[in-house]
Amino acid sequence: MASYLYRLGRLSFRKRRCFALVWVVLLAACAFLAATAPAAEDDGFSMPGTESQKAFDLLDDRFPGGTSEGADARIVFAAPDGQKVTAGDHRAAVDRVVDEVAAGAQVKEAQSPFAEDAVSEDGSTAYATVTYDVPSEELAEGTSEALLDAVQDGRDAGLTVEVGGSAVDGGPELGGITELIGIGVAALVLLITFRAVVAAGLPLITALVGLGAGVCAIIAAGMSTTTITLALMLGLAVGIDYALFIVSRYRSERAEGQTAEEAVGRAVGTAGSAVVFAGATVVIALAGLSVAGVPMLTDMGLAAAGTVVIAVLVALTLLPALLGFFPRAVLPRAQRRTVRAPADVAAMESAGSRWARFVVRRPLAALLLGVVGLGVVAVPALDLQLTLPGDEAQPTSTTQRRAYDALADGFGPGFNGPLTVAIDTRQADDAKAVVAQARKTLAATDGVVEVSPAMFNKAGDTAVVTAMPSTGPAATATKDLVRTLRAEGGQLEADTGAAMLVTGQTAMNIDVSNKVTAALLPYLAVVVGLAIVLLMVVFRSILVPLKAALGFLLSVAAAFGVIVAVFQWGWLAGLLGVAQTGPVMSMMPIFLIGVVFGLAMDYEVFLVTRIREAYVRGEQPTRAIVTGFRHSARVVVAAAVIMIAVFAGFIGMTDSMIKMLGLGLAAAVLFDAFVVRMTIVPAALALLGHAAWWLPRRLGRVLPDLDIEGEQLSHREADPAIPPQPRAVQGVK
Repeated sequence: MASYLYRLGRLSFRKRRCFALVWVVLLAACAFLAATAPAAEDDGFSMPGTESQKAFDLLDDRFPGGTSEGADARIVFAAPDGQKVTAGDHRAAVDRVVDEVAAGAQVKEAQSPFAEDAVSEDGSTAYATVTYDVPSEELAEGTSEALLDAVQDGRDAGLTVEVGGSAVDGGPELGGITELIGIGVAALVLLITFRAVVAAGLPLITALVGLGAGVCAIIAAGMSTTTITLALMLGLAVGIDYALFIVSRYRSERAEGQTAEEAVGRAVGTAGSAVVFAGATVVIALAGLSVAGVPMLTDMGLAAAGTVVIAVLVALTLLPALLGFFPRAVLPRAQRRTVRAPADVAAMESAGSRWARFVVRRPLAALLLGVVGLGVVAVPALDLQLTLPGDEAQPTSTTQRRAYDALADGFGPGFNGPLTVAIDTRQADDAKAVVAQARKTLAATDGVVEVSPAMFNKAGDTAVVTAMPSTGPAATATKDLVRTLRAEGGQLEADTGAAMLVTGQTAMNIDVSNKVTAALLPYLAVVVGLAIVLLMVVFRSILVPLKAALGFLLSVAAAFGVIVAVFQWGWLAGLLGVAQTGPVMSMMPIFLIGVVFGLAMDYEVFLVTRIREAYVRGEQPTRAIVTGFRHSARVVVAAAVIMIAVFAGFIGMTDSMIKMLGLGLAAAVLFDAFVVRMTIVPAALALLGHAAWWLPRRLGRVLPDLDIEGEQLSHREADPAIPPQPRAVQGVK
């Protein structure tokens, strides 16, 4: 591996203009394809294999054309305190708003609350339902503006008017001012680390090239824009980090007196090998998200994995080419005049070795302190509650959230989460009698406050009714109610032959949570198992991969503790802009586990590779730890700070899942890099000693020796496939 990448690095250096041109052409081609690609079709959220999805499919089949694929909006009217919307002036204002919306372009129908009996019992609240001819992504800007203008007219008349629904839901957030701040912090960290503007700029440039190509490829492939967010997070973070490690190794090789071309080859052969395997662990973790069986989760994982692959390719080919254009400019100012490492750089590197010596002198105390500390932070995770929230998780500053609250106040908390019950009577003798029995059973169930009249399809063999819960969509009692209704459906089928299926958005959310939760253990087994095998190949050890996996579990548990403390318990919620506390989004655990595992293995590979490199070259275990830290600690710390800055940038976004993912990833990187990898890892290696690198002979013969440390490079003869190069290349030694 190292020899192959060594040759690739030297080739990229010599043919730098060709490699740079190829990447420019690839980026332009991806951008062109993305710009000309048709808009991705929104297939909606689906969950194969669940009762909710079976019911949705049944209704689509038995009620053709009965479900609208167009956008919708629900306009909520609330009268001032002590007044009613049915009063003369207020009623007239409501009718004017509905008529104004109905006259707008692309509107299919606007139903008045007074014609549809959509007024609360106390008369304080009413709602109007609006449907459109086209999906939300095809709504014209003027259509949305007309809706909001009509809402404002109702407010001007003295009513409180809010609106929810897909017609006013914005698309996925792709960035924000806080993310720009994160990139700025990354640039500052790179500048402090390298003390050279060009060295700091190259990782940013290559990361942005890889990110641009990855995002454009996602759009060109017709994938939904909802898949882009995770790709943005990881593509930017790993793109910067991978380039950071290679540039740092290049500078080290130059400081040891290597020519520019030789230094590039060695940097790509050694640090590039670590990049390949680190990227592979991230890709494994992301592709493994498909284990959950959630199509949206699978698409997001595959899109992000593709972006990471591009980031690895950029680091191995484009970065060496750019180093060929700036072979001296990336070096510290003092090093540009001499091949020796300047004193200030040596002093900065000694900070890592001093820390390593401190840990290896007290390995047991450091290990216990790190493990106990992360365990304390992880305690809130024991109270982890999962759900898939809707508008109730939106900030109170949004009209969607205010509409949700107004409906809950006027019609009860369960109004925002009605349960749709589909009754298939094809196998029943008397369809109407069975449906009547089902409605009676539903109405008698504790937790159901209202059951709508049944609506039959044209064939008369399928009916649909709506059951209104007494509790909100995210409440535990609602989950219990769905479970109870499905048990009653099983009994109904046993008695009559008719199938009663519970669906609707609330039931679908519950099914998603249950399915994702059930997939966690298989996902962990697959991803961790594959990664342990991969790390065994990398380090040729059994205990080092197991230690890496255990350290990851500590990091992710502590990250869950932070998420629960902030988003469930409300600690620092105001400071972080969390408008609503409650259960954690159900897809968050599997997202966090997948991403954090990949990133944790990144740091493991980059740090321990240098330690093993020193050990393989004959140093004693504790001395090898100190040597490895001297070469890699500062760069690993810089990489971690950059990742934390990038992920923390997403905390400023309004979308609750993105905010939660940003906080969780930032916390996980903080714990994993500074507590696990920088403290627990050297302590554990010091305690294990030579045993850390033990590998049974029989297993050693089976596992390939990929020479990720580049041992062969240090003993190699001149490669006959590469013609001898002059010691100076374009005036560069």
